[in-house]
Amino acid sequence: MTAQTDPFGATTHDVDDDTPVLNAVGGDWDDLVDEAAALHEERIVVNMGPQHPSTHGVLRLVLELDGETVTEARAGIGYLHTGIEKNMEFRTWTQGVTFCTRMDYVMPIFNEAVYCLATEKLLGITDQIPERAQVIRVLMMELQRVASHLVALATGGMELGATTVMTVGFRERERILRIFEAISGLRMNHAYIRPGGVAGDLPAGTIDQVRENLPLLRKGIGEIEALFNENPILKARMVDVGYLDLTGCMALGVTGPVLRSTGLPHDLRKSDPYCGYETYDFDVPVRDTSDAYARYRLRVDEMYESLRIVEQAIQRLDDNPGPVMVADKKIAWPAQLSVGSDGQGNSLDHIREIMGESMESLIHHFKLVTEGFRVPPGQAYSAVESPKGELGCHAVSDGGTRPYRAHFRDPSFNNLQAVAAMAEGGSVADVIVAVASIDPVMGGVDR
Repeated sequence: MTAQTDPFGATTHDVDDDTPVLNAVGGDWDDLVDEAAALHEERIVVNMGPQHPSTHGVLRLVLELDGETVTEARAGIGYLHTGIEKNMEFRTWTQGVTFCTRMDYVMPIFNEAVYCLATEKLLGITDQIPERAQVIRVLMMELQRVASHLVALATGGMELGATTVMTVGFRERERILRIFEAISGLRMNHAYIRPGGVAGDLPAGTIDQVRENLPLLRKGIGEIEALFNENPILKARMVDVGYLDLTGCMALGVTGPVLRSTGLPHDLRKSDPYCGYETYDFDVPVRDTSDAYARYRLRVDEMYESLRIVEQAIQRLDDNPGPVMVADKKIAWPAQLSVGSDGQGNSLDHIREIMGESMESLIHHFKLVTEGFRVPPGQAYSAVESPKGELGCHAVSDGGTRPYRAHFRDPSFNNLQAVAAMAEGGSVADVIVAVASIDPVMGGVDR
């Protein structure tokens, strides 16, 4: 086809008549279109994304339709790739926290926690982490779980047209982000959990701030329930939609709320405890209808259980004023970070010592910050129960100051495999509900 006869080509005065027109092609899209054309059937192949507002990130869905019915669904990923895992190979073990926290940006605390647990396992210091540091980790993770579920419900409601649910959800999440900012200096991507403990103790007044916000959070979650639970429009859109039973979850490696919506109470906080979770009193909620509505109700139940754990954690913090970093100075970051009115910085006592009193402390600080600590050769896998399912970290050390390899099992990546099983046979509108009920975040998928 020449430019003269191609309406999308260049004009005749721009190029010669024989100039070819080049068309871009790509992947599954062309295969499906060619197949549909060859069969001479009334089938339509459409792209949903990769910039669709309902996909919780840059997800592409290639849908084959027969009228309004989805006959085939394929997920296309990789549009948000950041190279985080590769970058971590060129940073010290402590600096790696600042990278992995940015994977699933809706639950950064969990990314930091699982990486640090794997690093501590390699160092052989799992049992040496101070109790107060472990309690702070639990406090932060459970608040983060509530914040993540609030985003899931808020964005899911928005995708169904319930904008009030979105405003309530983000309003309540804001309370938690203010607490995170008070503790770490940042609202997201905190780099607060470090190998050996946490970056700094809780600032004065933080526990009171958490205690004051707990009843407000419960009230806000109750508002979402009042808007959603028995809403006939919502139930019509979610009941029996996005169905995936226990057999499907087992076959696809699906975990988290999607798995527990089938009736299986699998939760790593109970089955393989970490950070002292075995000492907390909480239940693992389940539902048994295996659909999008069950996943919504399950996330609400989990938020209430998380607030129960937070209450126990703040009580323990009141009773335990101990250290928040491992005692071994060859591993511990040599300063207690403190958040003051001017933001985040080193404690004045530490600065006074290394700058004016102890040359050895200054040298040690310099080497630990610039070179990092050495981790014995080996490999370790740790996993935590994130808001979306099992989040794992496989860390490999060659004995140096940087990870030889750090690979993450992100639950969103595994759970996205279920899109086809949930969507095929339903309507186009049901695809939105099915994806929202999985609650994928593409930062974790495309890390």
